[in-house]
This record gives sequence, structure tokens and C-alpha cells, in this order.
Amino acid sequence: MEEKRVVITGIGAVTPIGNTASETWEGIKNKKCGIDKITAFDCSDYKTSMAGEVKNFEPSDYFDIKETRRLDRSSQFAIVAAREAFKDSGINSDNTNFENIGILISSGIGGIKTFQSQVENYVNKGHNRISPMFIPMVITNMPSGNVAIDLGLKGESLSIVTACASSTHSIGEAYRLIKHGYEEAVVAGGTEASICETGIAGFENMKALSKSTDKNRASIPFDKQRDGFVMGEGAGVIVLEELEHAQARGAKIYAELIGYGATSDSYHITSPAPDGEGATRAMNRAIKDAKISLEDIDYINAHGTSTHLNDACETMAIKNVLGEKSNNIMVSSTKGNTGHLLGAAGAVEALICTKAIEEGIVPPTINYKEKDEECDLDIVPNEIRKKDLNIVMSNSLGFGGHNASVIIKKYER
Repeated sequence: MEEKRVVITGIGAVTPIGNTASETWEGIKNKKCGIDKITAFDCSDYKTSMAGEVKNFEPSDYFDIKETRRLDRSSQFAIVAAREAFKDSGINSDNTNFENIGILISSGIGGIKTFQSQVENYVNKGHNRISPMFIPMVITNMPSGNVAIDLGLKGESLSIVTACASSTHSIGEAYRLIKHGYEEAVVAGGTEASICETGIAGFENMKALSKSTDKNRASIPFDKQRDGFVMGEGAGVIVLEELEHAQARGAKIYAELIGYGATSDSYHITSPAPDGEGATRAMNRAIKDAKISLEDIDYINAHGTSTHLNDACETMAIKNVLGEKSNNIMVSSTKGNTGHLLGAAGAVEALICTKAIEEGIVPPTINYKEKDEECDLDIVPNEIRKKDLNIVMSNSLGFGGHNASVIIKKYER
């Protein structure tokens, strides 16, 4: 079967630095930090006080009262970002058969806020007070299902759950669906809304979260003083489309997706494999799939969570893959801006890579101060760089040993 070329024709986002894709990208260019003191609940008894919350998001601006009550916050974010991406793509029922449009929207955790509130109802009021919408709001596939319903899409609807690699896997598998002729287009990405008492406590008690009380020194990827990640929330969605289909309808093409690699560490439930071995293989697979050389890669958007192990192991993985080229390749993490959006992180970062290619701007690693000898890459500290970008890579690494890399290229006819 002839392999199809896959392009990006639509983008949408809801993040701590902007409630649209354009606002999010402007936030990146302006070095905006979306991290601040938690307002979702009283965290005074917690060691964690900072998170990347979505600001000024009113469900009533997007949904009627009935819909709002039936949608967990994670599904709300997904639908809003998907609507933006789909509208941006220009796809409609006149130029595309909706039976040939897939939906791959992931979430690492799903409706945890709904889960928490309904357990509280059970404990305080009894089992009869559990909402009949409890299960449909909680289960992790519902953001994908709800986007399909909202947009009327009838292709494959899937939800890949691989923790913090979830949405990169969704984008990669969407790419494969189109590349091998199963769908004409796919709405792909991820969503997360886990900033609640249970979500923060779970990560805090496993010592994964930063204890910093300074918003500008909490999420500091590759900095020697990093002490954990900062929870973020939101959604990122992109529309992937078969090139000839996009050309036939005169679509705007942002960039081309040319490579995808995925591996398993098979090592530990939370810690990355020593020396970044699993991430190394994921990047190598993506490079092989893209049919490019190491010299072709201009920039890497790292997973870069601001935990000690992740940043050190990812640095080793990049060195394993690139060898001497790792001394001069640009590598940055945008989690200093957004915090860590867990299952939505990879999609937001793929979107950022797409805009970086379009505008020739390399996102910086903001709030960086102290160099770590273990992370001695060119991490583009604190200031954007104007640089013509042709090929970029985006990495995501998830608990359970899930690794995913995608490669995006400037579109050429």
C-alpha cells in the first residue's frame, strides 16, 4: 500500500498561558509563566502550593447548563480545543466525508475531579446520591467520545492512555491511520484536569511535585535547583490530514508530520530506564520512520518535566541518539511556561513545535538560573531565538515506561 503524506491543518488549545492556540503561542513568545498559587482548593495543609491552572475559563461561555453538568472539566477542555482546531482546519461536511475523520483524544487520568466529588457524596450522603452521570463523566475515553459527538465525526474514536506520553501517542497513531490509508483526517490530542485535592495529594505523596513557593522557580527544567514538576491543566488538539485531501480543498497547511517512534522501558513504574535507554530507542525509531539523518534535526522540544531523574535521563538519551551533534542542537522545555499537563502535554508541545516552524522561533526554557552538569545541552535559556526551522522533534515520556517521539517538518510541496 502506498504511504500517504500527513500534514497539520488545524490547531487548538486551552492552557495555563492562553485559552486558544494563538494566545498560547503568544504566551510562549512573551515568556509568560502560567504557574501561580493554587486557587482550585485550599492547599494550606499541602507541601505543594503551585500549579498551572487554566484562567478565566467559564464553561457557560461554551456550553449550556445541561451540558456543563454532564461534562467533566477534562472533557470541557477537550471539546473547546477541538472546536478551535476543527474550525481552523476548514474541514466541513461539504469538503469531507465525516465518516472518514477519526478522533484520538487522550487523557492520562480522566475525570478525577468528578471521581473525587462523587466519592465525597457517597461518604457523606450515601450510595443513592451518586450521580447517574458519574461513570460517563469519569471514564478516560469520554473526551474522545464527547469530541466525536460534538463535531459529528464518525471515523475511529480512540483514547490512548499512556500517562504523560498519551497525547503524543495519539498524534503518532493518528499519523499512522492516515499514512496507511485508514482515515482521511484525524482530530488528535489530549486533555487533562487533575488539579484537585486528590490529584495533587497523589503526586505530592510520591514526591514528584515541586515544593517551591516561587512561581518563577517551581517548574525549572534542566536547572540544578529543580525539585519536581508542577501540575498543569488544559488541552491541545491538532487536525492531521492526508496531503492530497488537504490540497484538494485548498487547506492552509501548517507543517508536515514525517516520523513517529514509540517504545517501552520495561523497567519501573515511575522511574525512567537508566541512561534514557527507552527514550533513546523511541527517538531512533522516529528518525528511521522519518527517513532523515541526525544532521537534519534543528530543534528538540524535550519532555523536560523539571524532575531530577527525567531531565538527566532525557539529556543522556539525546546524547545517545545525536552523539557529537548534541553539543550544538537546540533543546528546550516549555513546561516552565505551562507546568506539566500530563496526558495533554505532548499535544500542546506538538502544537508549539508547529508554530515554531511556521514563525521561525525557538521557544526558550524560561526561569533558568543554575546550570546542571548532568544537563549540559543548549537548552535555549530564557530568551527566544529566531532561527529558520525545517525539522523538529518532540518527546514525551510517561509513567509505566511509555516513550513517544514525533518529528514535524516544514511543509514543502
